[in-house]
Amino acid sequence: MLDKFREAKQLEIESLHKNFMEGHLPAAYQGPRPSFVEAIRAKGPGAIIAEFKPASPSRGVLGENLNPLDFADIYARNGAAAISVLTEHKYFKGTPDFLFMMNGPGLPLLRKDFIFDPLQVAMTASSPASAVLLIARMCDDAEHLKQLIDIARMPGLAPVVEIFDQADLDRAREAGADIIQVNNRDLDTLTTTLDQGRRFIKQKRDGELWICASGVDTRAQVEEMAGLGFDAVLIGTSLMLADDPGAKLAELAGGK
Repeated sequence: MLDKFREAKQLEIESLHKNFMEGHLPAAYQGPRPSFVEAIRAKGPGAIIAEFKPASPSRGVLGENLNPLDFADIYARNGAAAISVLTEHKYFKGTPDFLFMMNGPGLPLLRKDFIFDPLQVAMTASSPASAVLLIARMCDDAEHLKQLIDIARMPGLAPVVEIFDQADLDRAREAGADIIQVNNRDLDTLTTTLDQGRRFIKQKRDGELWICASGVDTRAQVEEMAGLGFDAVLIGTSLMLADDPGAKLAELAGGK
């Protein structure tokens, strides 16, 4: 799947490089960029990062004619600390436009996509996003990941580095990452187990912010992950499939 995700981004990256060679580099966003880290710390441990994604590779289309503006308001009203915004089109039916559409309530936005080229990070900086997802295993090595982290930090983006195995965590640490997201879903096989989070959180260090992603859909699981040391839990599918996403989020957030 990772190879398919990478392939799906090639046309976008080629277009960004063409524009760059012609002297067109996206200007950094000049509006407010609320702190992703501060928002998580204020509601953590176990803060909820509520995700907006119209589709997923494992579940297909999650809803028809979904309005991102409505979801931004629902998430802001019902306890989300931040919003994860899928911007990948082929597999998740997302678009970078969602970042502008969901900016109204003022929650920090995490751009979630398959980002492994410096110009993709620069493009993210031209949006209202407060954070950008970087998947450790999509980078060639720690130096490649460090380059992306450094570019993200320059305009004030928080680089969230996603890991799945020990090699990923080692690469993230070598690259200087201080926000670690443990993906409980194997992106190669799309199978999910919370044992991933339970195992890796034992390696959390002082000063790091850790996020548990995928597979959490009950308040008891949120409380368990918080008790283990996760500052935040990223929840998407169960919110997107809920008859009442606001009520589901309020339940997951437990009044936070």
